[in-house]
Amino acid sequence: MKKKSLVKMFIIVFALFALGTILVNGTMTYIAQTESYHSECVSDLRRITTHLVNQIQSEGDEFIYLKAWFQEHPDLVQVPVDFKSDLPVSKSAFDDYILENYPGKDYGTTLFFNDLDLEGQRLYVNYAFERWFTLFFEATDSFDLMYTYFIYPESENDLKMNYMFDPTMETKTAPDGREILKLGEVVYEDPEIHQTMWDTWFTGRAQNGFDIMNNEFGQQYNYCAPVVINGEKVGLLCSEISVAVVNSEIMKNVIIQGLVSAVVLIIFTAILYLLLSKNVLHRIIGIEREVREYSEKKDPEIAKDILSHVKIMDEIGMLAKSFGEMITELEDYMVNLQKVTAEKERIDADLSIASQIQADMLPKIFPPFPDRKELDIYATMTPAKEVGGDFYDFFLVDENHIALVIADVSGKGVPASLFMVIAKTLIKNRLQMGEEPGEALYNVNNQLCEGNDAELFVTVWAVVIDLTTGDALEANAGHEYPAFRRGNGSYELIKTKHSPAVATMEGLKFRQSEFHLDPGDRLFVYTDGVTEATDANLELFGEQRLIDALNRNPDASPTELLPAVKKEIDEFVGEAPQFDDITMLSFIYRGKA
Repeated sequence: MKKKSLVKMFIIVFALFALGTILVNGTMTYIAQTESYHSECVSDLRRITTHLVNQIQSEGDEFIYLKAWFQEHPDLVQVPVDFKSDLPVSKSAFDDYILENYPGKDYGTTLFFNDLDLEGQRLYVNYAFERWFTLFFEATDSFDLMYTYFIYPESENDLKMNYMFDPTMETKTAPDGREILKLGEVVYEDPEIHQTMWDTWFTGRAQNGFDIMNNEFGQQYNYCAPVVINGEKVGLLCSEISVAVVNSEIMKNVIIQGLVSAVVLIIFTAILYLLLSKNVLHRIIGIEREVREYSEKKDPEIAKDILSHVKIMDEIGMLAKSFGEMITELEDYMVNLQKVTAEKERIDADLSIASQIQADMLPKIFPPFPDRKELDIYATMTPAKEVGGDFYDFFLVDENHIALVIADVSGKGVPASLFMVIAKTLIKNRLQMGEEPGEALYNVNNQLCEGNDAELFVTVWAVVIDLTTGDALEANAGHEYPAFRRGNGSYELIKTKHSPAVATMEGLKFRQSEFHLDPGDRLFVYTDGVTEATDANLELFGEQRLIDALNRNPDASPTELLPAVKKEIDEFVGEAPQFDDITMLSFIYRGKA
């Protein structure tokens, strides 16, 4: 592995600290200035909106007539694009018309809007629109806003607003060829985006908040105030302001402050590095160099050089002291480890031999009786460790009788294996002597109880079957229930009363039971490693899953059935470790030909 410099790591850590400080400081500055600007934006929006609303409301009925006339004659209102320069022309045209058609009268004192004919009203409305547009633009420029506009609901139910005064309107060509503003655009205003706008209209009161929008002009803050004349809501006066320019100024200030902070932090880092280099880094580098030398040379004398760094009993001094003492202890440990390793290798060799002896003791040649057509048998044992405690056995007692045995010794490893060898040998000897299963287990139990200081025991299921008649005599000493399949039926557990396990108490007698096998009947026996196989969620495989697995392959031969059951166990368990031996035996009685 490539060596990394501690000095470089210190520099990187300090650089990251400085960078983090700059980022945090810049972020806090940005947040503070942004909040300050937001307050200023809201204040400006409210002031200009209130100012223009007061001017509109001072017009009184004149503004109401203006709005009503626009609604009735929208095509007669023609505002040129350059309305500022055209305003004097419109004013002069209206005044000349009054002078010519209403001599001796003064508009606003002796002459009013409803007194005018259609042409006079048209000239006044066009002049008024240009005046209001000019007033909106001047107010917008004074407060450095985006724009200001007047709207009113075209349809409250449809949530549509009519933009009566909107300086950003599109243009169109008038019949006389002039370029004029396209007035009265009706727009659907989504209440989720313009909630404050609609709240202002429906309540008739200015709201404390404002709408935040993103459009083609960037991020905008929109504030609206109601226009109420003679107690009647006429429309809304709205103003918008962009934060893009101010945000750029905020970022500029943040960058300047960040640069200043960076310079200060670099100077501070350099001073701190010089102090740490003398009192910390050089001592750590010396310890590292000598530890690396020891790893290459394995010279215990280097421990003395490491202990020379224990000048100050701070954390580094304690570290040097620990390394020096550790090297001394490590030398002693290596000597002991060599002895332990040699002993472990010897034990592993013994275990391997014991495992092989155990495997050789179990019948593993199949078919075991190729000349006997009245039966078919197959068995497997998968130990959880190198040496397990389960075993199975089958053998001919005489020409017409066969014995089947399956057992599970308590415990694991070498003790269980030794107990298993003794139990298997004793049971086979007793059955081959012609004893019935109950009698054989009685005698084996007494023999195993002698000198059983480890208090081991073994669960056993043993049966002797008459191959001529199919009559069978079994004894169950605390073992799992066997599974039977009668003819073409399904496998099911045969639950008879158990006797205690073998070697639990001297003098125990073991209950026997009889059953009969017809040609084609099948028998499946197993140890608890099958039903107690556990998945990652600590759920057991269980008896029902075992029966289901057997009945998925009811006609399979023993050599096919056991691998199929083992596969289902493996799929259920998944990646979970195997905690117990898994032993299975399958037997088919075919009867005499």
